[in-house]
Amino acid sequence: MSNAVSALNGASFKGSVAIKDVGLQGMITLRGDFKSAVLAKAVKAATGTAVPETGQILHSTKGSAAWMSPDELLLLVDYTNVDAVIAKLDKALSGEHALVVNVSDARALFEIKGVATRDIIAKGSPADMNKDALPVGMIRRSRLGQLPVAFWMDDEKTARMVCFRSVGEHVFTWLKNASKKGNLPKYHT
Repeated sequence: MSNAVSALNGASFKGSVAIKDVGLQGMITLRGDFKSAVLAKAVKAATGTAVPETGQILHSTKGSAAWMSPDELLLLVDYTNVDAVIAKLDKALSGEHALVVNVSDARALFEIKGVATRDIIAKGSPADMNKDALPVGMIRRSRLGQLPVAFWMDDEKTARMVCFRSVGEHVFTWLKNASKKGNLPKYHT
């Protein structure tokens, strides 16, 4: 049996910001009716959070729940517990109109950290990176260049970005190039 590795196996780069492949992250796509008390209870049991409102990402010590669309959440849990969490979700949502899928190995997760984090993302995304438009606790599904990504701010200097694993190396390279020192648009001023 092969050992699981993340998209870039922990690669990192230091430029205007620090960029790193976060490593193995449990990710579950959950589709269903957000008004369902059964679904809300299952999300709480899986992540320790409520069902997020539109555009919101919620965190607890147990996991995170991110709003991805009107009927889709991305649940972030410990990678080693994904199968157990899915089994519990499947059991809790039995009889509900819901879909639970392990997407952990189909996604890459990057951390972008530094005072220029918003600048770096703004170079390639049409999303408004102003802190009033994307405050901590909100998530955006957008693009980086022409690639679909989702990102959120953990704090004012730290963002997390999710993309398809198949384009993970390209996203990492794009972020590295955008992070070259002396090459910022000064968006954060």
